[in-house]
Amino acid sequence: MHEAKLQPRDEVLAQAWKPGERPPLDALLEREWLVTNGLGGYASGTVSGAATRRYHGLLVAAHPAPLGRVMMVNHLWEFLRLPDYRTIQFGGEEKVGNKVHIHGAEHLVEFHLEAGLPVWRYVVEGFELEKRVYFAYRHNTVFVRYRLSGGSGRVRLKLKPSVCFRGHDDHVSTEVGGPYVLTAIENRYELTSNGPYPILRMTLDNTRVGFTIQPERVADLLYRVEESRGYEYQGALHSPGVFRLDLEPDRDATLVFSTEPWERTLAVSPDQALTAELDRRKRLVAQAAPAARTRFAAELVLAADQFIFTPAARVADEARARAQGDEARSVIAGYHWFTDWGRDTMIGLEGLTLTTGRFADAGYILRTFAQHIKDGLIPNLFPEKGQEGLYHTADATLWYFHALARYVDVTGDRVTLRQLLPKLKDIVEHHLRGTRFGIGVDPVDGLLRQGAEGYQLTWMDAKVGDWVVTPRRGKAVEINALWYNALRLLEGWIRAEEGDANAALLAGHAEKCRDSFNRRFWNDSRGYLFDVLDGPDGMNDPALRPNQVFAISLDHAVLDHEKWQPVLSAIRERLLTPVGLRSLAPGHPDYKPRYFGDLRARDAAYHQGTVWAWLIGPFVEAWMKAYPDDRVGAALLLDGFRAHMSEACVGSISEVFDAESPYTPHGCIAQAWSVAEVLRCLVKVA
Repeated sequence: MHEAKLQPRDEVLAQAWKPGERPPLDALLEREWLVTNGLGGYASGTVSGAATRRYHGLLVAAHPAPLGRVMMVNHLWEFLRLPDYRTIQFGGEEKVGNKVHIHGAEHLVEFHLEAGLPVWRYVVEGFELEKRVYFAYRHNTVFVRYRLSGGSGRVRLKLKPSVCFRGHDDHVSTEVGGPYVLTAIENRYELTSNGPYPILRMTLDNTRVGFTIQPERVADLLYRVEESRGYEYQGALHSPGVFRLDLEPDRDATLVFSTEPWERTLAVSPDQALTAELDRRKRLVAQAAPAARTRFAAELVLAADQFIFTPAARVADEARARAQGDEARSVIAGYHWFTDWGRDTMIGLEGLTLTTGRFADAGYILRTFAQHIKDGLIPNLFPEKGQEGLYHTADATLWYFHALARYVDVTGDRVTLRQLLPKLKDIVEHHLRGTRFGIGVDPVDGLLRQGAEGYQLTWMDAKVGDWVVTPRRGKAVEINALWYNALRLLEGWIRAEEGDANAALLAGHAEKCRDSFNRRFWNDSRGYLFDVLDGPDGMNDPALRPNQVFAISLDHAVLDHEKWQPVLSAIRERLLTPVGLRSLAPGHPDYKPRYFGDLRARDAAYHQGTVWAWLIGPFVEAWMKAYPDDRVGAALLLDGFRAHMSEACVGSISEVFDAESPYTPHGCIAQAWSVAEVLRCLVKVA
């Protein structure tokens, strides 16, 4: 086995200013970090310490529905008192009507990830202060650790936590609430409110600790990203008081926040928790595919870990899984605001779990979703505070076949396949006779159609109020590529398990679909495929979109081989960018070069030109099928993501990008299928 190498990254951010100079403000405010706990909870913020989003905080804890994920610790003010009694403040905030204040930036000499965990290094008057943030895995317990070295004399650290208990997706204008009640027993502190939220437990792991009760309401805080996105952007926080301690060189001090009972919070010391988490991360890299154990790919292995979680909100999933000797697992589609989505989970499963060697997790995920199959569909998504899924999707279920096929190919787990076969056959039967949302096979041509008024059923699913931006009702190109692939996969599985006779009917449906697809989808005048056939107006949509790439990239390619090169040429010339594929070609009347503004403006551009990182995966797959000797060229298609790893969320890949240079990242700062597909392809082209 190759040795796992977890070398600290020389981040672009850490090189963005010269020693002794003040780092650029935009770098400190725009670079973000993310740490997750395996339950859907997380900590996140800007490198500067200023909260610019409603989701920025040190502890977003994951709890069973209807509570869901809750913001428990919003901000931490940090003060370092030097031996000459001068006080240096670290971190930042922005207030309405005032400039943003980034304190101590002139002393920040480095920010980097160590084993995927954020580390800040400040140098002040010969003293070096290191700070890091980490979780106890699968606990709602976060640690903020400080280490002092160098210098001489006594240095005092003061830490002032501030809170506004609320759902993590609630607006920042949510009332601070309260009254907050603080109780203390020795060095254990509890903060409660009169709302439905859990108890926040706080302790500082050091022998000489004091806490000054000093209730304070900090008002008129401004969250600039929320403002730019058209949401409420002014809020207030409550601080119960200030922790203080004398820092000693090479003796760590760790502030602990938790919503777990004290016996769980204190069961693992901060030292033990850090050692355990670093060891866990080393194992993650060591068990990944050999080509994913170093450098860029190893960073993506650690980024992939952020999305795989035990769905704490859905206690029924865990109960059902344990009754079967299994475990519930799913995939957070993106941070900060997504939950687990069926489509994103199945597209990302290979890169997140199989490329990383997490085969057990892959099986758990597939079996967890199998429990939710209804009317021949898997859920499109699970609401933030709900137990039951929503099913308005035409493609997620077909992606389930793809994910299962890749899982069985890698693991050879025929037991799970046999367990799921009855459900797979039921899915196909529902699609053949027709199921919800107008999803069903047209008996005339064997193609799969979909569409219902007011619903967005494909992956291009933007909707504002009653406005479905890209309805794509009819026979969508990728839906039929997926349908053909699913039919062929099920045909092969049934032939192996039950014999030729039972597989013959599926083969017939597949042949009819393939024949109609190649006869009807090819747009001879433009040299590529129609995006949608038989729309509500009876017309065929000739827009050049990336969806046709799946007619080549899937295991069973529905498109005739002689059409591969012209399709790929059209995509490469008009849709390919350094960070993924455009969702619509320039020149179309609906094309939007920028993704910005309020929700309506953003959703109007979401699939109308905006670049999606995850689409690089199927394009690389299709390219290597069409040009199997061009491995170098395929590898170059991934190069743009290397620099991006230091751009938005340091160490991860964003959801979307502007359609034109400089391809500014937007949307979720860390997106599951973006990470999954880039990682999968890095290994594929290695």
